[in-house]
This record gives sequence, structure tokens and C-alpha cells, in this order.
Amino acid sequence: MQATQILMQEHRVIEQVLDCLEALVHRTQTAGRLEADRADQIVDFLKAFADRCHHGKEEDHLFPWLEQRGFSRQMGPTGVMLREHTLGRHYIQQMSGAIPGAGQGIDSDVQSFCHHAKAYVQLLREHIHKEDHCLFAMADQVATAEDDQQLLEAYARVEADDIGTGVHEKYLALAEELAQHFQVRDRVSEIAKTGACGCGHSHGGVVS
Repeated sequence: MQATQILMQEHRVIEQVLDCLEALVHRTQTAGRLEADRADQIVDFLKAFADRCHHGKEEDHLFPWLEQRGFSRQMGPTGVMLREHTLGRHYIQQMSGAIPGAGQGIDSDVQSFCHHAKAYVQLLREHIHKEDHCLFAMADQVATAEDDQQLLEAYARVEADDIGTGVHEKYLALAEELAQHFQVRDRVSEIAKTGACGCGHSHGGVVS
């Protein structure tokens, strides 16, 4: 298992929740009111899983390792990825701030939530594509078996020390439950059924 494969599998989980966010926006624009409880769950996932867990692995470990191998932060791909992470956090913050009013049907907050949700989905989809097809390919070309092992160990420390035991599983379960609620493709279950998951976490739990 290469270190980049772990990140790519996490991308599939994030894409699943992006599908849910798109479905939520569609429902919100149709109804004129936001399902605030579902919006809170999605924003919580984006903050904890997509940003703290996934982006944390990239920012604290993968990107510095790439820069040590000669990739420039100022002129290279890691700088672009970091700027997009920062922009994504802005969109999440704006979504979060709009949830209470949008849940009450306040039009300005409904519009704000939907605008920033759409912008976030577009940003993350393009961001994931760049990483899957460009950045990770570059990393795989220069990584040795020892490099991969060190990165995998670093990712495990993020899970254990920065995120906490059981938290990854909690958000995998949330992604599955959201997929069921919004009737979108459940990539998490598909990965688990194929036995292709190399993240070392269990799948199949559901949270309410």
C-alpha cells in the first residue's frame, strides 16, 4: 500500500459527502429552507475528516516531504494545494455561519449557504482531480519503499494523536448514513466490499 493510495481512498469518501452537499443544496433551493441538522453534519465532516484528518496528513507530512525532494512551495504544486485548502476553509466558515438563518428560511442566509456550498464543491472536485492525477503521480515517481513506510507511519500518528481513536470510523459511518439519506452513491461501502481499503479502519457502522 502506497501512502498516496491512502489519500486517494479518503478522496472517495470526501467525494461521497460532496455528492450529499450537492443534494442538500438542491433540496434547499427547492424548499427555500435548509435542513440545518444535515448541514451541521456535513460541515462537521468537512471540518474534521476532510480538513483536520485528510488535509492535515498532506500539510504536515506529504507536502513537506515533497518539498524536501525539490518541489518548490512558491512555484510548485504544493503551494497551489495549500492555497486551495485555505480557500476551502473560508467556504466552510461561510457555510457554517449561514446554517442557523438558512434553517429558519431567511433568504439571505439560504442564498449564502447555497453559494458557498456550490463554490466549495467545485473547488474540492477540481482539487481532488489535481492531486489524484498530477501531484500523487509525482510523489509516486520519487518515493522509495522507505519513504512510503515513513509516510504511512506518520499518517497513523495523525489518526492516533491528532484525530483520536475511533474518530475516523465515526466519519466513515457518517458518510455512509448521509449517502443513504440523500440517496447518493455509497463509495465507502463499495470500497469495504471489495476489500480494497488500506486505511486500516473498519467500515459499515451507521450513526444517527
